[in-house]
Amino acid sequence: MPKIKVQSIVLVLPFFRSSPPSFFFRKTFQPCICISKWNYKLTRTWWSISSLIWCLCCFLLQGVSCDLFNGFWYVTVLNIGPVHDNSLSCAQDLEFRPQLFELKHLKSLSFFNCFQSENRFSATIPAGNWEKLAGSLESLEFRSNPGLIGYIPSDFGVLENLQSLVLLENGVTGEIPSSIGNLIKLKKLVLAGNYLHGRIPDVFDGMNELLIFDLSSNSLSGSLPSTLGSLTSALKLDVSHNHLEGNLLNEFANLKNLTLMDLRNNKFSGGLSLSLQEMQSLEELVVSNNPLGGDIRVLKWENLKNLAILELSNMGLTGEIPESVLELKRLRFLGLSDNNLTGNLSPKLETLPCLNALYLSGNNITGEINFSKEFLEKMGRRFGAWNNPNLCFQVGVISTNHVPYGVKPCQREVNLLESNSKTELINGDMNETFHFIASTGFSSCATKAFLWTLMEEILMMGLFLILI
Repeated sequence: MPKIKVQSIVLVLPFFRSSPPSFFFRKTFQPCICISKWNYKLTRTWWSISSLIWCLCCFLLQGVSCDLFNGFWYVTVLNIGPVHDNSLSCAQDLEFRPQLFELKHLKSLSFFNCFQSENRFSATIPAGNWEKLAGSLESLEFRSNPGLIGYIPSDFGVLENLQSLVLLENGVTGEIPSSIGNLIKLKKLVLAGNYLHGRIPDVFDGMNELLIFDLSSNSLSGSLPSTLGSLTSALKLDVSHNHLEGNLLNEFANLKNLTLMDLRNNKFSGGLSLSLQEMQSLEELVVSNNPLGGDIRVLKWENLKNLAILELSNMGLTGEIPESVLELKRLRFLGLSDNNLTGNLSPKLETLPCLNALYLSGNNITGEINFSKEFLEKMGRRFGAWNNPNLCFQVGVISTNHVPYGVKPCQREVNLLESNSKTELINGDMNETFHFIASTGFSSCATKAFLWTLMEEILMMGLFLILI
């Protein structure tokens, strides 16, 4: 068989309702090369091999690829949606057809921004026939389709070769099917930005090849499943913006390769788990807006030497800012706002070479801010320390251009001097009075006797004048 250039590949797309598929290819009479088992011929018709197939010139379309199998050309990649100017666009009334599952060599299927209306032209993911693609499909993605509603099909569990399952920002509801645990070859599992609810199934013990785990921005509840500790290859774990509760997992200690963990905006409690300090590859740890509580000093922060972002705001943490944080030489962002932290603010924090954002507002930190002018200039508005009632800065030491927002000047020493001056003035007046009395040769007791004698003489004289 002679070699065929990419420009002459035929695509078979027999699964959409529109005929001919003008939403894929506007020039409906554009000549294309139709390839069959027996010959190659130039044709101007949309029908080539049978009445169920359409041929398209793939070199004019982005997002479509095909490959040769046993002398036949088959579609292997189909990315539908306005990704590029000449991408396959979506019909307004686009729907899934059974013929989609006849593409037996399809490796990658994605829909981007196709199903827009939740009320009109909404669609659901087909519940069946996925077993027909089980031997070939490696990537299945639905992105930004608010009109894509319904449940995640449990039949996804038969896609034994699937490496990427992405349902991002759709209208999908219901619970996560436990059959997801059958996808042991998955490297990416993203179900973020939907309306999923219920508990996260405890079915991840066989998914040790998974790299990305993202269930953020749903309405998931309950505690974290312990089998998340089996994701030993995972680089990212994100369950933020849900209603999850309970303690942080001890099994997190197994996630030695994890670089990003985002647990923010949930209802976790029980304090910081010691397992966190075992995750020595962590670069970003975000646990803010959870009623976790406990002492911040419980962890050996120096173990997390790769940490660049540490966000622990609004967690009810107590204690002083640990000195071990000073060992995090790659730290760029430190967020500890709205906790119950106490103690003085260590000027050694400015020795962290990469630090460019420090937020400590809403605590009970005390004492003076003793950061250098250069450090405050570098930080600017990225240094937040307001709502610490007993934290202040020295007037004259920090220029007015670099005064931290919401921090008051130190007044304690000035008030003390004023108080001492007033005390000295009163004491001085009293001393002068007593000095005057003493200089006349009278003691205080003698003064009182003298005054009584004088008053008696005045009264006697007044009585004598009356009798006369």
